[in-house]
Amino acid sequence: MSKKAIVVQGATCKCQFGSAPDKIKVLSHNKEYANDSQGSKKLIVTTMEIGGATLEMNCFGTCPKLGSPPPPCKPVITEWQDYYEEVTLSNGGNIILESSKAVCAIAGTPCIEIIHHGQIAELCQQNFENTDEDVQGQLNPMVDMNEMLQTEHTHNGIISK
Repeated sequence: MSKKAIVVQGATCKCQFGSAPDKIKVLSHNKEYANDSQGSKKLIVTTMEIGGATLEMNCFGTCPKLGSPPPPCKPVITEWQDYYEEVTLSNGGNIILESSKAVCAIAGTPCIEIIHHGQIAELCQQNFENTDEDVQGQLNPMVDMNEMLQTEHTHNGIISK
């Protein structure tokens, strides 16, 4: 994949002919997630996200391809191009990358592009465990990494009289 991010639900995309962005929603599966520690929000976008209901607002503002004055856009994605072909998910679709483009039935060209892949960095305990203590000490000398990694005992369940 050479440093291209996987696109997930909530990714922002735009049409080169439209006047506003929209966000992708995944309707073709509910099994494969990326960048989501709880596995409940960030479904992976696949080539099966086609049709007229794959966007949250289902509109990129106005569409000059539909006439003058430009009426509201009603995109219908017919196919995805430049996707990751090496992996097929459970819905039979391939993974969409941030460099992928969608073809709209109205324009007839790959005019819909991803402007933000939808992934957000989330810290977890493993991030703290994998830090280099010396580097962290130089970057932030006010924080003791050993103290951050220690589990705090709450003594729940102990009855004292």
